[in-house]
Amino acid sequence: MIKRFTGAALAAVILLTQTACAANDPDQEEWIDLFNGKDLSNWSIKIRGFPLGENAFNTFRVADGMMQVRYDQYTDFDKRFGHIFSNAGEFSHYKIHVEYRFVGEQVKGGPAWAFRNNGIMYHTQDPKTMAVEQDFPGSMEYQLLGGNGTEPRSTGNLCTPGTHVVFNGKFTEDHIINSTSDTFHGDQWVTAELVVQGSEKAEHFINGKKVLEYTDLQWDDRTPNSSGFIALQAESHPIDFRKVRLLNLEGCMDKKAKNYKSYYVKAKPKACLY
Repeated sequence: MIKRFTGAALAAVILLTQTACAANDPDQEEWIDLFNGKDLSNWSIKIRGFPLGENAFNTFRVADGMMQVRYDQYTDFDKRFGHIFSNAGEFSHYKIHVEYRFVGEQVKGGPAWAFRNNGIMYHTQDPKTMAVEQDFPGSMEYQLLGGNGTEPRSTGNLCTPGTHVVFNGKFTEDHIINSTSDTFHGDQWVTAELVVQGSEKAEHFINGKKVLEYTDLQWDDRTPNSSGFIALQAESHPIDFRKVRLLNLEGCMDKKAKNYKSYYVKAKPKACLY
């Protein structure tokens, strides 16, 4: 017997089929929205001088669908460097996509070098291990910088709090490695992207253009820095983030599995579903 469907029923069948196909498409990228655009429920805040979990002076907040760093409740910065850590867990091989813009004026007492300065901290130490008076977590920092309106100032640089890398084939102890990006003056939105493969290699992109690459990510004691947590900074200048998302590049690489993905670069056999 041939089963006939009404228009509505047929549309439902097609939708279910398309959904199933999309769910099983090995080329469909499954991005994780670390910031949900509504609140900070998936994040943990650490501000220097305060315990983990205390959002001192309402530094981090959400408004108009954006994660914001603000200093209107400060009388003086007083070295209260802040970080907001994603609760999504630790990652080793992944892509990060962040859209940001600097706004307003730097808070009183903020260091001169922190003017329009922020960062994406990745491969960080566990925030639970940070000391109350600790300025920055041990990590790799994808530095975000804004221009002053006249002088060139690259963004997408690398900073190395407690870490080192190999750059242009040579081990370096330089704390800052500048990228080849353009300068972005004013309050314009900029897209920052990171592709990292454990401790092997990391690549920085600004507005789709590759601006920096380095290898051999490592801690000060020369042990590999191959994974960790992800955080955003609060370094004394107001900033907005309207998108913060991650694509895990580690997972099932067995083509026979139901959850095989063609874009994975590191195999995780235990994650395979059959």
